Amino acid sequence: MSVISYKPRESATGVRTEPAVRRLGLNRGLVIDSLLAAFMLAMLGLMIRLPGEETIPYHFLFLSLTIVYGFRVWPLLPTLLVALAVTGATGAVLLGRVVDGVIDNAELAEVPLMPALFVAMMWHARRRAAAQQQVERMADERRASLERERGFFRDTSHAIRTPITIARGHLELAGDATALHAVHPHVEVALRQLDRMSALSDRLLALARLDAGEALDRRPTDVAALVAEIGRNWTANTDRVWLIGCGPAGRARIDHDWMELALDALVENAVHFTSSGDTIRIGCTASPGRIAIIVDDSGPGIEPDDLPFVFDRFWHRRPEHGPMGSGLGLSMARAVAEAHGGTLVAAHSDEGGARFVLTIPRSS
Repeated sequence: MSVISYKPRESATGVRTEPAVRRLGLNRGLVIDSLLAAFMLAMLGLMIRLPGEETIPYHFLFLSLTIVYGFRVWPLLPTLLVALAVTGATGAVLLGRVVDGVIDNAELAEVPLMPALFVAMMWHARRRAAAQQQVERMADERRASLERERGFFRDTSHAIRTPITIARGHLELAGDATALHAVHPHVEVALRQLDRMSALSDRLLALARLDAGEALDRRPTDVAALVAEIGRNWTANTDRVWLIGCGPAGRARIDHDWMELALDALVENAVHFTSSGDTIRIGCTASPGRIAIIVDDSGPGIEPDDLPFVFDRFWHRRPEHGPMGSGLGLSMARAVAEAHGGTLVAAHSDEGGARFVLTIPRSS
């Protein structure tokens, strides 16, 4: 999995310029706000000092506030508080002039009119800012998606190239061998690599379908019965000590085929990291609103440093016994869990090995 790292650009002197640009923008905004506040106070002062000429500075005051807000969209609550304060102060001056008989009562119509114009500008400016933020967020998501796709295709090409190279090398050795007993081991290795490529292609297709948002065919399913079915499928073919059983876990709305694929990947991982006679436990528990399906094994477990990476695509832990996996099983299982609104986490098992807990919503 590719990781995008960001490093602020440095100038020729070795000083990082990105924080400086940020500070410059912040300082510029503070200067503009300070100038606006000084201008508005000056206009309010002129309203007080010029009886009979109040409306001219009054209009300039609200026009300056409205125009600057079109470029500087402040947070909603401070903006409303400032608008109320300005309306109250200017309205008090105009009301005082009416009481003194300096201006007519009709001038008081300006008191609700100018704030209404400012509120209309505020509404349009906030809508424009919200639309711009949404466009920027979509652009960031698209950029991140493209980076994930590039990393996915790069890792995929590497993962496919490895088994092809191994299989081809052993088939060439088999072609050069003169005795049947010398051919047989190379053919076995080539077949294992081809099986690995088959599993890899199946899981790549599954991940692509999940990433594309393919709709799940969810139906009410007895989780305990599903776990018992998975257990029957695996116990017939492997020589492990199997402990399988669930209490009354309840039902969940799941896509049976996808969930079976995810649980098979968890059990396959346990088989890869255990040997003959080791224990694998498959069970489930229920809590209010959730059902947890648990796969434990008595293998070597997961190193603490490896826990954050076990669900990364194409990340491998080399098993002590058995063939190397595709590196996609656990990541596919987590994708299936998340597509069902659930989670998949890794931990240490009571059996001494690894534990995987797949949690999904429980049907009411």
